[in-house]
Amino acid sequence: MATTTTPVAQALSPDELARPPARLPAHATLVRQLDCELEEAHGLPLVSYDVLARLEKAPDRRMRMRELADAVRLSRSGLTRLVDRMVRDGLIKRSTCSADARGAFAVLTPKGERAVQAARPLHIDGVRRRFLDHFDHDELAVLTNAWERLTASQDQADPCA
Repeated sequence: MATTTTPVAQALSPDELARPPARLPAHATLVRQLDCELEEAHGLPLVSYDVLARLEKAPDRRMRMRELADAVRLSRSGLTRLVDRMVRDGLIKRSTCSADARGAFAVLTPKGERAVQAARPLHIDGVRRRFLDHFDHDELAVLTNAWERLTASQDQADPCA
């Protein structure tokens, strides 16, 4: 049986505390605000909007459930529960995969397409007002580069994937 060692944790320096992930509460606040706006105006939580927007852009307006879970950063069981609610609400439907009986697709319905199109202007405005407008072009480029590097390295080392 292999043994694992626990790394020794050293306290973060004041300089490290001023950087992400110590600043992740700002992200959580942004997500909560966007979620509230969409829920209040359209009865659509942010994660549901994300699912609908991804399906709208997907070929044939459908995605395999596993790919969709990865795209919206949910566990497969978390996505299954969300899809169950969205199917119940008529926003998406499930479709079996003819090439793989175990596989399933989430498919955008006309009602789901109308919902995402109706919510899009508010969502875009919220992203601009609450995030993009606080940075200039160069700052956004730096942020984008940093988050892409971080996301790529995290995806490669993700023990839950």
